[in-house]
Amino acid sequence: MAALAKQPNIIIVMTDDQGYPELSVNGNPILKTPHLDHLHSESLRLEDYHVSPMCAPTRGQLMTGLDAARNGAINVSSGRGLLRPEVPIIANFFGDAGYATGLFGKWHLGSNYPFRPEDRGFDQTVWFPSSHIGSVPDYWGNDYFDDTYVNNGKWKQYEGYCTDVFFEEGMSFMKKAAQDENPFLAIIMPNTPHGPLVAKDEDEKAIANILGQPEFGDMDPDLKTRLADYLGMVRNIDTNMGSMIQFLSDEGLRDDTIILFMTDNGSTHGPRYYNAGMRGQKTELWEGGHRVPCYISWPNGGLMNPQDIHGLTQVQDLLPTLLDLCDIPNDAKFDGMSLASILRGKAIVPEDRMLVINYSRMPSFVNYPTPYAQTLMQRNLGEVLWKRWRLLEDRELYNLETDPLQKTNVIDKHPDVLEKMRNRLDEWWADVGPKANEVQRVIIGSDHENPSRLTGCEWLDVFIDQQRQIRVGQHKSGYWMLEVAEAGEYEFELRRWPKEIDRPLTAPSEEGQGAIPITQASFYLSNYHHMSIGEKSPYGFEGETKPVGPNDTSVIFTAKLDKGPIALHTWFRGSDGHRGSGTGSTILSAYYVYVTRK
Repeated sequence: MAALAKQPNIIIVMTDDQGYPELSVNGNPILKTPHLDHLHSESLRLEDYHVSPMCAPTRGQLMTGLDAARNGAINVSSGRGLLRPEVPIIANFFGDAGYATGLFGKWHLGSNYPFRPEDRGFDQTVWFPSSHIGSVPDYWGNDYFDDTYVNNGKWKQYEGYCTDVFFEEGMSFMKKAAQDENPFLAIIMPNTPHGPLVAKDEDEKAIANILGQPEFGDMDPDLKTRLADYLGMVRNIDTNMGSMIQFLSDEGLRDDTIILFMTDNGSTHGPRYYNAGMRGQKTELWEGGHRVPCYISWPNGGLMNPQDIHGLTQVQDLLPTLLDLCDIPNDAKFDGMSLASILRGKAIVPEDRMLVINYSRMPSFVNYPTPYAQTLMQRNLGEVLWKRWRLLEDRELYNLETDPLQKTNVIDKHPDVLEKMRNRLDEWWADVGPKANEVQRVIIGSDHENPSRLTGCEWLDVFIDQQRQIRVGQHKSGYWMLEVAEAGEYEFELRRWPKEIDRPLTAPSEEGQGAIPITQASFYLSNYHHMSIGEKSPYGFEGETKPVGPNDTSVIFTAKLDKGPIALHTWFRGSDGHRGSGTGSTILSAYYVYVTRK
């Protein structure tokens, strides 16, 4: 057995919306992933490994080792994807142990202080906010090529294709850390193959050529077009993985570096062409929604020879496992378990282990806040996993041993199994339920972020997180839950378009979409989550309204604020045909608000 490296480097690569089927080693009939296949061949593979069916909850669980219900990131937007600021995360643990820490790519756990990666212990960051390139908090007009990302708190433009940039920046960080003789933790999170589906020409053409072969002659042409980009993006990931591993070898780092590869949720396309013998996809509780690949390789780490590791494992296991492998002491209480002894061949995954997967649902039909939103996590919307049993939403039971495609609900035939799994769900919910839906607040007026750029992505329990929604001017209203860092005078600049394009409030998009007849802007602050109609604001006014001219790009309000929690409400109002008949009828809330402590 090789001598153990005392302080191994760590690289975690988590791809976005690449499911278990999107690897040629898992039988994909179209895609070839030679570099990931090679990593598979030299890794320990967690073969019954599970994440959340949605990306932000998975990412929060990776960062904290805690269930989403405990760490705060239970959804992908709508004010419910913010990682509790008081919870230590992976960068804190490894940074405190002397590691250089870097994050490159998708963060998706908060776009404002105190939730950004640079607020959470990462030394070097190159990232974009929210769920995808082209989200509402993202730099306007990013399109995967030569985009503008956040570099250590500042917007900076980069040259090249998004995934290439994130791997290149990650390798640059690794090289500097090695030159400084520091062990490093590098987390690379490509936005690919998440939509919008934009592949490099060379990768799209390579997949299109395969799909042009006679064996795919019966495939729907529209699906072929989508798969050429979707699988082309995975092909690019594979190329970058090969380049990175070669870089590690060239720099003499490979043997003492832990490489951990995984994906964040199930496939978005699997059921339409190949699903590796599973049912379901991203956002669903079927097996295909949350069972994903996870490879762990450390040549000099004294691990078992490459092989499959059976037994239920989950993303919450990775942080405690890495801390154990690196001999970093801690007294944290994780929801996951360390797999270090299992990877070293000294133990097996407990046969009787039970897992719970739960997350909040998207408020797709909601155009304004409601106290009973879909975004609230509920006990009976989760899943319990035990051996090969799956209890979905406390109403469907499947045995994967005899029914891998989950076609036959046997909940009435196995009362003993059902009772055991329901008991686990009850115990879990009794533990996490009281805090699962607590609201996390963006902090304004802090020296860490002043001004703050608030976006509709954090409207509580209302979904507005795609720039295309802004372009067409979706008529939605929401409010922000905030914390005032310091008492003082604050300026609130209400906008429909972000500052980087500076268009009039009433103007359509660059493509001519979404002109809105805005004539008034209104502003309101409260200390309460919900207030009765007509109730006076604790700040001494019921609200303030100002006129909007045809060329106005923003409307500015000022207020003297006390330190503490507030809710920020904004409205743009206009003429007939929008939620009423008067000239002051509400159309939508401000998509962007820039808040400055004076």
